[in-house]
Amino acid sequence: MTFWLARERNGQHSDHIQRFDPRFWAVNFPRPMMASVVTTAPDALRVDCTFYHKGELAGLIWDSADTLDHPLLAYETQRDYAHCVLRFRWRSGGVLALDVPHGPTLTIEGRDAAGTARAWYVRLWNYASGTPTDAQIELPFSALQSGYVLPGEAVHPHDIDRMFVSLVPQGYVEGSEEVLPARVEGWAEMSGISCEGERAMLAIGDVLVPAHGEQIATAYDDCFNQTPARLLRCVEGLGYRGRIVHYAGMSHYFRLEPLGGGHYVSLAGGVLNAPCAAWHRSFAAEAKRHGFEVIWSLSYELFDAHCWNDWKQRAHDGSPALTGWEPPSTLLSPAHGGAMGYLRQVAAAFVGIARGAGLPVLFQIGEPWWWVQPASGAPCLYDAAAQAALGGSPAAITDMRAPLNPAQRNVLDAAGVLLAQSTAALAQSVRDAAGGTAEILLLAFTPTLLDPAMPELYRANLPEGWAWPAFDRLQLEDYDWLTGGAEAERRRGIAFVTQRLGYPVARQDYMAGFVLLPEHADTYWPRIDAALDEARRRGVTQRFVWALPQVARDGYTRLPPPGEDAMTPFDDVAYPLALGRDAAASPEFSTSVAVTASGYEHRNALWSDARMRYDVGPGIRSEAELGTLIAFFRARYGPARGFRLRDPFDFSSAGMTGAPAATDQLLGVGDGMASRFRLVKTYGEQARVITRPDMASIAVAVGGAVTGGWAYEAGGWIVFDTAPAAGARITAGFLFDVPVRFAEDRLDVSGLSFAAGEAPSVPLIEIREAA
Repeated sequence: MTFWLARERNGQHSDHIQRFDPRFWAVNFPRPMMASVVTTAPDALRVDCTFYHKGELAGLIWDSADTLDHPLLAYETQRDYAHCVLRFRWRSGGVLALDVPHGPTLTIEGRDAAGTARAWYVRLWNYASGTPTDAQIELPFSALQSGYVLPGEAVHPHDIDRMFVSLVPQGYVEGSEEVLPARVEGWAEMSGISCEGERAMLAIGDVLVPAHGEQIATAYDDCFNQTPARLLRCVEGLGYRGRIVHYAGMSHYFRLEPLGGGHYVSLAGGVLNAPCAAWHRSFAAEAKRHGFEVIWSLSYELFDAHCWNDWKQRAHDGSPALTGWEPPSTLLSPAHGGAMGYLRQVAAAFVGIARGAGLPVLFQIGEPWWWVQPASGAPCLYDAAAQAALGGSPAAITDMRAPLNPAQRNVLDAAGVLLAQSTAALAQSVRDAAGGTAEILLLAFTPTLLDPAMPELYRANLPEGWAWPAFDRLQLEDYDWLTGGAEAERRRGIAFVTQRLGYPVARQDYMAGFVLLPEHADTYWPRIDAALDEARRRGVTQRFVWALPQVARDGYTRLPPPGEDAMTPFDDVAYPLALGRDAAASPEFSTSVAVTASGYEHRNALWSDARMRYDVGPGIRSEAELGTLIAFFRARYGPARGFRLRDPFDFSSAGMTGAPAATDQLLGVGDGMASRFRLVKTYGEQARVITRPDMASIAVAVGGAVTGGWAYEAGGWIVFDTAPAAGARITAGFLFDVPVRFAEDRLDVSGLSFAAGEAPSVPLIEIREAA
C-alpha cells in the first residue's frame, strides 16, 4: 500500500490554535518521582505529581518548536513572544505555593539580544492577583522581568526556545537527594488560559487521513509526558481507527515505597501512582470520545531498580534477568506468588479505568516469557520460587544454545506449564474485575521464542497451555526478523505458532514495527508497510503499527488503498502472435539536457532503467493473424490491460537470447538474515528489474551450487526456505517476458494497405511494475 515518510508539512491542510493551547503542554521530571498533564476543558489543564525526594522538581513545559507531533499535525515553530500576553487562573495543592521561595517559577530558555544562550527566572507571584494557591496570573512577555522581586532584569522575548513552570513539593530542599518523610502528592491547575496580542495564534497541521484499515499501538513509557488529547488527535488524524493497543509500560505506572535507600513497587494507597491513574482516566475518556477501543497491555517486565529481589527471574548462577535497556528492566518470575499477585492487581486497576470510561474490557498479556541472558544463553528459570515449583532441584541449563538432554527438556516443559498457569490466572483476574465479560489477548514475540540458535526454547516460552481457545485472540510480532529482512524466519515462525497453538487466522492479530533509531527509517518503514499488506493478504483483520512515537518522529503516513478498479490492470497472458525480425524494439531513457551559453551541457538522467517501446505490426503476416490481433486488442480494452511480450532480441539472462544457467545473474550476497532476492538482469552498471519471468525456466544457485530450496513470489522475487549464509553469492538464470500494453486507444487497420503488403503499425509500451 502507498505510504509516505513526511518530513515536514508542505501545502497540506492546516488550521490555527491559540498559543498555549492546553493540549500541547508537556511535563518532565527526574525519576523516581512521577508527573502527568491532562486537559480538563478546552482552556484548562491539570498537572498531578508524586514526590519521593526533597530535591525533586517537575516542569510544566511549553515548547516553541513542536518536536512531539507528527509533521503533518505539528504546530508552527514561533520563538518570538514580543507583545504577547498569557493569562490564566492558577490553583494548586501539595506543592509549594506562589508566594514562598522556590514557589512556581516560569523558567524561560532562549537567547538575549546579542544571541547568547541564557535563561530567565520569572516568579509567577510577581504577576499574580489573589491568594498563593488561587490566583489570576497575567504575563506580558514584552514587560516580563526576571528575579525574585521587582524590578528585575528584563526578559528578551524575541528568541525563546521553551519555557516551563516549576513544581516542587512542600518540604523542598534544592539539590537534595534525601527521601521525604512520606510520599507527597501535589497538583496544579491552569484554567481560563488565553493569549492575546501579536502572534497569539499558531498555524497547525490539520490533516485527516482517510481510514486505511490499520490500527495503532503506543505505550505509557513513551508518552507519559504528553496529554492524552494530543495523542488521540494524532492517532485519528493519521487515519487509524478501531482499537489502540496501549502498553502500560514497565517504569512509570507503579507506586513506590522506600526501603534501605531505594524505592520498590508498592500496593500502599493503590497499585497505580496518582499521576498515572489521572492520565489513564483522561486517556480512556478521550479514546471513548474519539470512537476508539483500548486494548490494555501488561507485561511481566518491570524497572529493575524498583523490583523486589525475590520477584526477579534468575539464571542457574543466581544472576537476575536483565534486559538491554539502560537502565535495565527485569522480568518477574511466573512462579512467584507475590509478583503474580501484584500483576493481577495492576490489571484490575486498568480494568477499573476502562469500565469507568464505558469502554469494553480488552486486555493483552504482553510477551510473557522466561528470559534468556543474551550473552551467555542462560535461561532464567532458577529463582527460588521457580526452583521450588520445578521440584526443588531442577536440572541445570546454562546455555540454551547447547544440546539438551531429556532431563533438561523436561525442565523446559515444566517451566512452560508454570508460565501457562500464570497467564491463565492473570486472564481470570481480568475477567473477574470486568464482571465476567472481557476479551483476553496474548502477545508473542516470535524472534525470541523461536530463535533458531535455541531450538528447544519454545517448550518453556510457547507452552501448549496457550493453545486455542485459552485466549480470545493471539497477537504476533516479529520486528527483529521483519526489519532485518529475515523473511524465511518470519514465515516459518508464523507457521510454527499457528500449528502449535491452533489459533485460526481469524483469531490472529499482527503487530508490525518498530524503528528504534531514526537513521533506520528509510530502510525499515517500507518493510513494515509491506508486512501490513502481507498480513492482510493472509486474512489477518486486526493489524497494528508499533508504535506511535516512531510514527510521529519519522512522519510515517499510511494512505488508504486505492478504489477497486473494475478492470484487471494486467492479464497474465502472452501476446498471441510470433514476432519476426521485422518487429521493432526501442529502449528509451528520459534525460534532461541543459546547454549553457558557452555550449557546455548539463545532463540529468531522470530514469534509472530504460523503458521499452515496440512496434509489432510488421510481424503480422496474414488476415487470420490480423483477426487474432484485433480480438486480442479488444480483449485488453485497448491500453487498459497489460500483457506479456517476449522480446525477440532480449529475453534471456544469458546474453540476450542464450540458454539460461543458474549462475548468469548476481541477485545479491547473503547476510544470514535476508531470504528474498529480486530477479535482475544487468547491462554493465545498469540493472533491469525482471517482474515477469518464465517460471519454468528459473534456476537458482547459492555459492555456485544449484539449489531447489526456494519459491517464486509474484513480482520477480526468489524467496528461500532458509536465509543464505553470510557472504554467499546468490545467482539465477531465467527466460523472461516484458510487461506491456497497447500504446493507443485506437488500432488502425486498412484492408487495402494490408493487401498491398503494407504492415499496420501496432505500438506497444512497457509497463513499469512495482515488484
